[in-house]
Amino acid sequence: MNNFSWLSVITFAPLVGVFFILLIRGDEEITARNARGIALWTSVVTFIVSLGIWINFDNSSIGFQFVEKVVWVPSLDLAYHMGVDGISVFFVILSTLLTVVCILASWVAITDRVKEFMIAFLVLETLMVGMFSALDLILFYVFFEGVLIPMFIIIGVWGGPRRNYAAYKLFLYTLTGSVLMLIAILTMMSHAGTSDMTILLKFNFPAKLQTWLWLAFFASFAVKVPMWPVHTWLPDAHVEAPTAGSVILAGVLLKFGGYGFLRFSLPMFPLASADFTPFIFTLSVVAIIYTSLIALAQEDMKKLIAYSSVAHMGFVTIGAFSANFQGIEGAIIQMLSHGVVSAALFLIVGVVY
Repeated sequence: MNNFSWLSVITFAPLVGVFFILLIRGDEEITARNARGIALWTSVVTFIVSLGIWINFDNSSIGFQFVEKVVWVPSLDLAYHMGVDGISVFFVILSTLLTVVCILASWVAITDRVKEFMIAFLVLETLMVGMFSALDLILFYVFFEGVLIPMFIIIGVWGGPRRNYAAYKLFLYTLTGSVLMLIAILTMMSHAGTSDMTILLKFNFPAKLQTWLWLAFFASFAVKVPMWPVHTWLPDAHVEAPTAGSVILAGVLLKFGGYGFLRFSLPMFPLASADFTPFIFTLSVVAIIYTSLIALAQEDMKKLIAYSSVAHMGFVTIGAFSANFQGIEGAIIQMLSHGVVSAALFLIVGVVY
């Protein structure tokens, strides 16, 4: 196990860009031009390095790769523990790719507070990559929740006329579910004596406890997917968000829930997952049919894509909980393809708007 790998470079390189943007001085036009340039070059370099991880990834290995671990609190086994496997490596690349796309999409569209906008996106990139790479439960939670702060700012500052309503709705929905997940994480740590996800993946939690832990994680992941009926924040967030905000929201942030189900709910609570599979299937089928019909009636193009995204993610949750190789592989492919396609659709709508 290495104490350092290129994964740390990908995760924290955007913060180096943030540091240089903060040093920019001059009038508003010069500041904006330099901030755009630094943000673009930082995101491009980060994307290129992330491609190196994909190229050097060993497909024959089933474990985590590019692992690094530095223990912070030995008594609680809390550590800076990072690594990627066959699931997360593609989401890391998707995050770094779409950050480049978002900065280019904002080149002309964003004219007010450009410096702060670019800082928000680079911080968001660090948190997204960190979330997909974290192998410590507390570290995962910090990245998972941290994403909410720059996203709240992006929608609340650079959004449309009802941006405050949309930003607070996103914040409250996500935060409410995640409080339960935090309680579940602390419960898991008290039972297993560690926050190391590689150990927790093999730990057998009691069947009754699995049910409660599964429900707590479901409360958080269902909002992030989002599943019906906790999807109502998404259309508002998409309509009010700037184009780049919609791209990253649909392209990466909606994948947090699906990734969470695959990383936590299914492998850590297999008995509870089996019990709740009919429940997941029911909600997913309702989401696919109901939100598809709503999408047909939309006159606002952003709302149309938002509702169709809920339907698409319904297929992801069905595939994930089918508990077979084809279903899980299909769920991952659907998430990646939706990340690219929905991002492209929002870019097109941004041009039309």
